[in-house]
Amino acid sequence: MSRPALRVGTAGWSIPRAVAERFAGEGSHLARYARVLHCAEINTSFYRSHRPEVYARWAAQTPPGFRFAVKLPRSITHELRLRAARAPLERFIDEVAGLGDRLGVLLVQLPPSLAFEARPVGTFFRLLAGLFDGAVVCEPRHASWFEAAADRSLVRWRVGRVAADPARWPAAAVPGGWLGPAGDGAGAVVYHRWHGSPRTYWSAYGDDWLQARAAELARWPAGAEPWCIFDNTASGAAAPDALRLQALAGGA
Repeated sequence: MSRPALRVGTAGWSIPRAVAERFAGEGSHLARYARVLHCAEINTSFYRSHRPEVYARWAAQTPPGFRFAVKLPRSITHELRLRAARAPLERFIDEVAGLGDRLGVLLVQLPPSLAFEARPVGTFFRLLAGLFDGAVVCEPRHASWFEAAADRSLVRWRVGRVAADPARWPAAAVPGGWLGPAGDGAGAVVYHRWHGSPRTYWSAYGDDWLQARAAELARWPAGAEPWCIFDNTASGAAAPDALRLQALAGGA
């Protein structure tokens, strides 16, 4: 059976000293990172805007097969809470267009207090679909998003639900929402965000945990595009964990 096209990376592209020799060669941190890992998540976009030229400069430092995920601004997700978001969303889409074909996914992370409501959610994702025709994933953190009505809405708007660790709710640990036309992952980005456990953002993952994840990833069919982003960056654990998972899972 063919293996899915796996992408393993980190939030940002920091290279800790402990694994610096694995990212050898000339160039910027990003250029060195992108020769070894094949995706990265841009989180700074959550806190501040970047000019299209900045995104273009980042894209120019990466090889053709590399892809970025970009997190939507908190002004949209946390302040406006997905409502009346046209102007800031249009501005954001114009900015990230600077990545060109290196733009792989848009990430919509929601605050834990934001419950699912069909009408504003549908309005927002309809708007986003009209502005961006690439992959979109959502990391909700309120229990209501893991019920059938929310999942149907995500499927309708072709938005994947992120699998997170640690998971606030059991269903949050596995991908949901849009998983391709047949619902089996083929034809969709299947997005994982691993924040470190038990200490969020700090803890490294053990070998047994990583081996279990590699086995799960291998079960997705050919045509699925699993992304695995390590967000346990505070202690420098993300890059070593990404390297170990890539070796275990045979990521290209």
